[in-house]
Amino acid sequence: MARTKIFIVEDEEDIIELLRHNLTREHFEVSAATDGEKALKAIAREMPSLILLDLMLPGVDGLEVCRILKKDAKTADIPIIMLTAKGEESDIITGLELGADDYIAKPFGMKVLVARIRAVLRRKNTPSADKNAVIRIHDIMINPGRHEVLIKGRPVEMTFSELRILYLLAGRPGWVMTREQIVDAVRGEDYAVTDRAVDVQIVGIRKKLGPRADYIETVRGVGYRFKE
Repeated sequence: MARTKIFIVEDEEDIIELLRHNLTREHFEVSAATDGEKALKAIAREMPSLILLDLMLPGVDGLEVCRILKKDAKTADIPIIMLTAKGEESDIITGLELGADDYIAKPFGMKVLVARIRAVLRRKNTPSADKNAVIRIHDIMINPGRHEVLIKGRPVEMTFSELRILYLLAGRPGWVMTREQIVDAVRGEDYAVTDRAVDVQIVGIRKKLGPRADYIETVRGVGYRFKE
């Protein structure tokens, strides 16, 4: 059976070799490029299963690489995990909104990185659900068609927006969603959004979830995700 191929885009050779060594031990096949232009050509040729993309690259930077890959139908479905430095919150948000699947901040532990890679690959290989399909996760059941949320079989009243936000997050456990992505998905791209509007909705959802409020995790400076 062919091994899963990971493509690393990173300008520091020592980081590439560290990643190559550890990912090979985890039975991944690894390729790499040290700048964005070389990476784009190699990715189009090799079609890897997942890309680890450093944002700080010479020439074509990581965000532009992400933009180009996600606009190309041939490469749009390849998952991207961004490798970021501390203090790059605005770049993280931009990357997620361009279509990146996750990010991990440097310095990172190898076990954490491998876990993130496997989680993203699992999500990629999970068939997309109908947008009105019933979701059952942990002890919560969400039925958008009936506008119904049950916790251990007991109904929990939620507003339309609260239910749609909960449904969006629970339908993609582990995915980091920016505030803008949340509102675009729930209300449409023409809806005027502020960070505060989303935060208020999240407060309301957590209050109604009670002891299960921590299922919704805050990703500081970026947005929210549902606990996997």
